[in-house]
Amino acid sequence: MQDNMINVIALIQLRAFARQYGFFLFLLWMASFVAYFTNPASSWGSLLAMSTPFVVGWFLVRFRNGALDGHISFRRGLVFSFYTFFYASLLFAVAQYVYFRFFDNGALLSMMLATVKQLEPVYKANGMSLNELRQSINAIGQLSPIEIAFVFMMQNFLFGLIMSFPIALICQRGMKVRNKHTL
Repeated sequence: MQDNMINVIALIQLRAFARQYGFFLFLLWMASFVAYFTNPASSWGSLLAMSTPFVVGWFLVRFRNGALDGHISFRRGLVFSFYTFFYASLLFAVAQYVYFRFFDNGALLSMMLATVKQLEPVYKANGMSLNELRQSINAIGQLSPIEIAFVFMMQNFLFGLIMSFPIALICQRGMKVRNKHTL
């Protein structure tokens, strides 16, 4: 009975820390999103987004060292990482919905079309059909704000699930077993 109680308490603790760090990951993603939309020519938005696995790894190490005395199993690290991505994805989806519903006014679609126009020679050189690409972009333009936010949320869930494995593997640290013959 006591083992189950310990596991429940450990899960509650893990989820509480993941919610807190998920909020900070959400802030990172918002900074990336704002940087991308305010200055698409800059690489800051992409750099912030690409730092995500390193930031989540840092969060996991902080959780491991601060709450777990420097020890965390692969499984607990995996669950912590995924919950962190999960909570950040939920918050980010809400923020994206608000943006696309009230503030976008077609800016995303315009940026995508401008990107296709700039890259037309590359697409033609590689034998890609520009009509299919434009149809895909127009299909994205037909999505409602909630559908766009949902697509991004699912993408973030999948990315989080995939990235949680290497993050947990790299950041795990087991307890050192002392030999009873050594002091």
